Order: sequence, then C-alpha cells, then structure tokens
Amino acid sequence: MKEKVKIAFIGLGHRGPGLLGLLAKMTDVEIVGLSDLYQDRIDGGLAILKENGYKKMPLADLDYRRLLDVPGVQAVITPSSWTSHAQILLDAMEHGLYAGTEVGGATSIDQCWQLVHTSKRTGMPCMLLENCCYGREEMAVMNMIKHGLFGELVHAEGGYRHDLRDEVCMGEENRHYRLVNYSNRNGDVYPTHDLGPIAKYLGINRGNRMVTLSSMASKSVGLNEWSRQHRGADDPLAKRRFTLGDVVITNIKCAHGETITLFHDTSLPRPYSRANLLQGTKGIWQEDARGVYFEGLSKKMHIWEKIDDYFGKYEHPLWKFFQRAGVRGGHGGMDYLVLRAFVEAVKNHTQTPIDVYDTASWMAITTLSEDSINMGSMPVAIPDFTDGAWINREPALKGPYSLDDWDMKGLKAY
Repeated sequence: MKEKVKIAFIGLGHRGPGLLGLLAKMTDVEIVGLSDLYQDRIDGGLAILKENGYKKMPLADLDYRRLLDVPGVQAVITPSSWTSHAQILLDAMEHGLYAGTEVGGATSIDQCWQLVHTSKRTGMPCMLLENCCYGREEMAVMNMIKHGLFGELVHAEGGYRHDLRDEVCMGEENRHYRLVNYSNRNGDVYPTHDLGPIAKYLGINRGNRMVTLSSMASKSVGLNEWSRQHRGADDPLAKRRFTLGDVVITNIKCAHGETITLFHDTSLPRPYSRANLLQGTKGIWQEDARGVYFEGLSKKMHIWEKIDDYFGKYEHPLWKFFQRAGVRGGHGGMDYLVLRAFVEAVKNHTQTPIDVYDTASWMAITTLSEDSINMGSMPVAIPDFTDGAWINREPALKGPYSLDDWDMKGLKAY
C-alpha cells in the first residue's frame, strides 16, 4: 500500500466540515490531526471521519500547535477564521510542513512579508487555497487566453457580491468571525475569489505585478436594516455602527498598464455574483451575461454569445478529465480541485500552483484597501513580494493542476 499524505486539519467552523469530508474520501490522504477552539466542532470533525471509514481516530486537540509534531505529518490545512490564518501558516512552515489556508485577507503588510520570508527560509511552500482559480468557467477562460482569443489583455473586473446579511448578523449565535470583522474594519475583507483568477490571467508575479490601488467604501446601513427587520428595532445590531461599507470598490493598476476593479458587496439584498469581466484587444467575457464576444470569431457583430458554446473547443483539459472521472465536491467541483492541487504538491514534494508570492500579494489587498479608505481613497503602493523576481521568474512548474503552464501527464483520480 502506497504512503498516504498525512495532513493536520485546523479549523472546523463554517468551511471546515465540507473540506474535511472531501479530504476524508481521498484514498491517498490521511487526516492525522484535528483542531478547533470549540470541542463540539472537533467532535463533529471526528464524526465526519468515522462516517468515511476511519477506524483509528487522529489526534484531536484544542491547541493546534500540538498537531504540528504528530509523527509523519507533512502538511497543514486551515479553514480557521481570517485573522488566525497567518500565524497557523507560519507555525506550520517553521515545523517543516506544507502550509495551505482557506481564503481571507491579511491584517497587516508585515504579516504578508513574514509569510514570504518564512517560506523562503524554511523552503516550505505556502498556498492560498483559492478554489475560484479552479472554477470551470475561469479555467476555460485561461485556456482561451492561452489560445489568443482575447488578444492583449487590458482590463479585468471581479467581485464577491453575495447577500450575507443573515450570516453576519447571526455571528454571535453561530460563532462566525464575519461579525467582528464587519464591526471593526473597512476595506475589501474578502478579495481573493475575484482577484485570484484575474492575477493568473494577467501573469501577476510572473512577468507582471500589481503596483498601486485605490479603494472607496459606501455608507453602512444594510446590516442595520436587516437586523431591524429580523431581530427587532431594539436589538443591539440594529443600532450598531458597522465600520465596513456596504459596497467597497478597489481599483488596481498593474506594471504593464492593465487595470483591475474589485467589488465587495455582501450587506445588501442581491443575487450571488463574482462579477467577472475580462477585456482584451480581440474580445470580452462577462460572467453575469454568461457571454463572450470575439472580434472576427463571433457570428454576429456586437452580440453576446454563450460561453457554453465555446466549451466544446476550449474546455480546460483538467475539467475534461474531471468530468470524465466524475465531478465531486462543493462549489461545482472547484473545492475538490484546489484540494487536489495542494495534495499533489505535497505528495510530489513540489511547489504549489498558488505559491507564497501569490498568497501574500492577494491577501495584502485587504489591508491596503483599508489604508486607502482611511486616507480618503488615496492611492497606496502595493509591495513587490518577489523582490524584483517577477520580471524574470524561473519557469512555472508544469503539471495537471498548474495555473500557469499546464500539462496533463500522470493525472489520476483519487
């Protein structure tokens, strides 16, 4: 029997159980440790493992640091609260472990630099588990870019536009960290679902980089209104002065002149959208329209075509395989794919497809947007976490899960 990848899993709140269930079903993965701040959540995690056939239960502890010394452990995955991610990643790398984290923004630029310096010093990869980079539509767009359909890329947009009023306002009852963040911070607190794919489209940290941003926030009234309607006019949340603006807009300029616009919009009634848009000299994609238009290729001038009509020719090869093997996992399958990308890197002792430079630069947008808003939407510089290496980086590692230069050799289902 081949060795299994041994993973310590830290954080069993909102996202944890779903991800743990996916990992527990992978035949080449063994969960050797579970941790959360609450015992009932740990008990729920153990129950998930038991349901998936685990006979020997892993070490379970309220203090995650005890998991880092479990014999044979190779990696840590943490879907804990946003503000706890960085320290867990740092501790994991210091123990010689691969570090993988659920998404969320940084609380300081120093924190981002610590991730970079620790990864470089220890030689341990640090991967933001940005599942949207592995979405079917996003990966098809990557393939279209590779085949030249968009021409030279000029502008991109994306957002986290999701009605989360109930999740935020029920934060105390459900022990969810969004409430305390929305009460105290004003910025794009969740930028990477939109920025991650865009950064890969534009070659950020590999031949390009983000150089400045400017952010603006609207007033904050949506959560108060929801609380009045659902919790009563005298409820403390109906009267609380929330710091986070209902709509936050961030504009980013890249080294080669491309522009990016990001939206954070979770405190007002609306349908879900990641608001993806990509424009180039030959074409455009707009997710909300589920449409594309390519000059000289589209059948009618100035008329949207369905992106679905292009899947036959431009479906990403990873998704072709995934569909044949059987799509599984949450969020349309992209949760499974991003976990597999991490597991494959650990198994093969290779760099992760989203590396520490990506992790730091994408997470940094949160704290930089806060700085910009606090200074009246002044532009702020975005650090170069590669220390100039973006200009002439070593070639990206090829592989089935690469987001830069994919190669399907050796791809297997687990």
